Amino acid sequence: MPKSKIPKAENAAGILLDPKDLAILKLLQDNARIAVKDIAAKIHLSPTPVHERIKRLEESGIIRQYATLLDPQKLNKGLMVICYVSLRQHDKKAGLRFIQAINGLNEVVECYSISGEFDFMLKVLAKDMAGFYDFHVNRLSQVENLGHVQSIFVMGVVKETHLLL
Repeated sequence: MPKSKIPKAENAAGILLDPKDLAILKLLQDNARIAVKDIAAKIHLSPTPVHERIKRLEESGIIRQYATLLDPQKLNKGLMVICYVSLRQHDKKAGLRFIQAINGLNEVVECYSISGEFDFMLKVLAKDMAGFYDFHVNRLSQVENLGHVQSIFVMGVVKETHLLL
């Protein structure tokens, strides 16, 4: 009986992923500490090919890093604020200086370059309103080339996930 070919999906990087690769990625997303032998048992492969597949996924950049997700509330970072930022100047050097400054602000946990009325969207975590005020007045507002900032206070998180598959 001839073996059937396993369909492979090509991603944006041109790397072919078969169903076993996708299954490995799903398991690692759910638990980055899962043992290779446990993955192997779940996807019906031996540990050596699973290890080789994980190495290939890491080397190709599909797996960027392994992380531990922390609860901001339990670490006194319970206030989440979305800040929309526009710059005064829009040349490449000014944008790069802004990005460098933002990367140095620990309260900013995410930063996106966006289209529309604003240039960037920041996700900021602070202990409380006083902590955010201190961040806004003493650090964010001191960033060179900062134009307008609109802050939106998050009342509750409806969905927050790291899962892509």
